[in-house]
Amino acid sequence: MAKLHPNVQRVIDAGARLGVEIAPRQFPEGTKTAQDAADAIGVEVGQIVKSLIFAVDGEVVLAYVSGKNQLAERKLAGAAGGAKCSRVDADVVRQTTGFPIGGVPPFGHSTPLRVFVDPDLLGYDVVWAAAGTWNDVFAISPGELVRASSGTVTDLRKDD
Repeated sequence: MAKLHPNVQRVIDAGARLGVEIAPRQFPEGTKTAQDAADAIGVEVGQIVKSLIFAVDGEVVLAYVSGKNQLAERKLAGAAGGAKCSRVDADVVRQTTGFPIGGVPPFGHSTPLRVFVDPDLLGYDVVWAAAGTWNDVFAISPGELVRASSGTVTDLRKDD
């Protein structure tokens, strides 16, 4: 077996500490977008966990959104008890989580973050999350995702 990227090993180790077995799958063509990941894995785009990092009134928070949905920033702000939600740049993402945009996993971050989870993810038996890089993903049950990340399930979907 090929040597694992250090980020992937961090995710495996963090999962083990939380009682979650991580079996990463690598896709050399990349899984940077939800549609790329769904196509590579062979699942519905809704089963892809988008890890979105935002600042709510200056506090960096993490939202797990179904690949079929867009995030409503005002809903995330409200869920976090704040007024203003804003995007953060790639440097803040890497500094806060220890992972690059497109590879942010559900746990194993450099800094503990409050997590908010799109309830649409709970409609699937299995969802797929980033495992620390743009090319590595793993399967997890939505219930385990919520438990292991200490996530708060709340409506985050942008209404059409």
